[in-house]
Amino acid sequence: MVVATRNGLDAPLLLLGTALLLVGMVAISSASIEYADWHYGDGWFHARRHLVYVVLAAAAAAVVYRLPPAFWLATGWLWLLTGTGLLVLVLLPGIGKDVNGSQRWLPIGPFTLQPSEFAKLAVVIYLAGYLVRQTEQVRTQWQGFLKPVGVLALVTVLLMAEPDFGATVIVVVTAFGMLFLAGVKLTHFLSVLLVSMLGLLALVFAAPYRMQRLITYTDPWADPFGSGFQLIQSLIAFGRGEWLGVGLGNSVQKLFYLPEAHTDFVFSIWAEETGFLGAMLVIGLFTALVARILWVARRAEVAGEHFGAYLSYGVALVLSGQAFVNMGVSSGLLPTKGLTLPFVSYGGTSLIVCCCMLALVLRIERELPGAARPQRRPRQ
Repeated sequence: MVVATRNGLDAPLLLLGTALLLVGMVAISSASIEYADWHYGDGWFHARRHLVYVVLAAAAAAVVYRLPPAFWLATGWLWLLTGTGLLVLVLLPGIGKDVNGSQRWLPIGPFTLQPSEFAKLAVVIYLAGYLVRQTEQVRTQWQGFLKPVGVLALVTVLLMAEPDFGATVIVVVTAFGMLFLAGVKLTHFLSVLLVSMLGLLALVFAAPYRMQRLITYTDPWADPFGSGFQLIQSLIAFGRGEWLGVGLGNSVQKLFYLPEAHTDFVFSIWAEETGFLGAMLVIGLFTALVARILWVARRAEVAGEHFGAYLSYGVALVLSGQAFVNMGVSSGLLPTKGLTLPFVSYGGTSLIVCCCMLALVLRIERELPGAARPQRRPRQ
């Protein structure tokens, strides 16, 4: 397979990311227009802000792309420290912004920063570096495996204090996925994984609202005007879309029927307006994007660039996990959980972090020798 590049960039990877950004721009412009007009007297309020976020994300990605992988390897601890510090800062009274009972945002002038999004990237960078430095310990000793698990536990506690159960699940799954791919002992991995799964279940049963979401997920029509309202309205949006959709701008569910129409449930509005084919287009773009990132990771591994490989694997796990959860929640496949759809949902921090992740993978691909390709093993 020949890698297509233009000016040192992996063209397929860049085009897939750009396509998702364009889908997000169109989807948010349509999904937010009535909400913005009602609350701000300007139907294009969120569309303009999202365009600003896209510009900021592109600028941040350009800076990240200019920095070599060696820089991220050497400073992984600093990013983890920064991410942890932001998670602590957002919990301080009078500093963090409380919305609907969750204290997840830091107000910065007219904008807000969501530390949990930054924490995902920080954990991936730190863990990729740790796996390179402590490869043998991670693969052979409990101590080498438990150290990153301890760091993960600290981040998890801070995320749950907000609380942000969705981000917690993504961080935990990503970290364990990276450890598994690094070759950790299966007995060590399964033991800690079992404990972690039991811990997550305990968190679900410990909070009544999480239990209610789980119950609602199994039968949303049991409480159609209460806990099941969001899911039912989302399913109605999918049903109205049929094969080709009702047309861009013609969604009914965005007219204050479906809450969070331009953020957590933007995929539902997109499916209503573009139908089954439009929904499959977005799923196809995400599948191709993640597959391309995994291809870069595999190339890096074959070339001996293990930091780039682990980092790319981590990015693929974050993007695929978050996309799967968001679209799964929208379609009723998973219990309701507030997670943005990467590159598509409205939200500045998420968009900037996603673009930075993509820039990291683009730079890793650029650094690889052109001859490094995974070879098929001959049949015995």
